[in-house]
Formats: sequence, C-alpha cells, structure tokens
Amino acid sequence: MSNDNNGNVKLTRSEAREQAFMLLFSELFDNEPLEATIEDKSQMFKGGICGYAQAVVSGIEDKKDEIDAEIKKNLKEGWSLSRISKPSFAILRLAIYEIKYVDSVPQSVSINEAVELAKKYTIDESRFVNGILGSYARENSGGEK
Repeated sequence: MSNDNNGNVKLTRSEAREQAFMLLFSELFDNEPLEATIEDKSQMFKGGICGYAQAVVSGIEDKKDEIDAEIKKNLKEGWSLSRISKPSFAILRLAIYEIKYVDSVPQSVSINEAVELAKKYTIDESRFVNGILGSYARENSGGEK
C-alpha cells in the first residue's frame, strides 16, 4: 500500500481484491443495500475503499444470480450453495466475476489469488475453492484471457 501524489491510498491488485473479498464477505451478513454496506465498511479501510474493489463488488451485485448459478453448476452432486462456508462463497463469487467479466485479469491469476485468499481466510478450504474454479475454467475454456 502506498500513497499517490494526492494523498489517496494506492493498493496493489491483490490488496484491492482482498478489500473486495472483505466487502463481499461482510455483505453476506448484512441485510442492507450494497451501497449502504460499502458506506458502512469504508471506515474499516485506511484511505477508504479503492475503485477496483467498489467496481468489482458492484459488478458482482449486478450479476449475482448468474455468478451463483455458475458456482452451483460446478458443485458436486448433493451440494447446495447454502452448504458453502461464507468466506469460500465470497471468494468464489469474486473469482468467477473476475474470470468472466474483468478482461484485464488472466483466468490463472484469478484462480491463484482466490486460492491464496482461501488459505488466508478459511479453514482448509483452498482445495475446495481451487476445485470449483478449476471445474468452471475447464467448462468455460473458450480460450484463456
């Protein structure tokens, strides 16, 4: 994390992604509109919420049903979305959104970053996250971004 010439906090893409994950994760507990969640949580972050995190979280909100359908499609038989832990669910939403809608992020980077987030924020669910995203990537491998 560094400051630009205007005093704004500049985050690496990994830091911005982690910020987006934190917003998505907290949203799973809040029963309020996304804008309110972002406003409420902005005080958690020194310098506020970065533009990338805001854009990704807003994009996920707009495409939530589609993203959730992709996650569900790649679950093993007998699994449902409600069985996924909240941290893993937030990570999967973030990664699938990036893979599908953020052209500037290569698919392999989204998957790797998701696995790293899972290692940091879940209890031994990184293989699960990697498996779901690997299945999704193989299913949608019309060419890596």
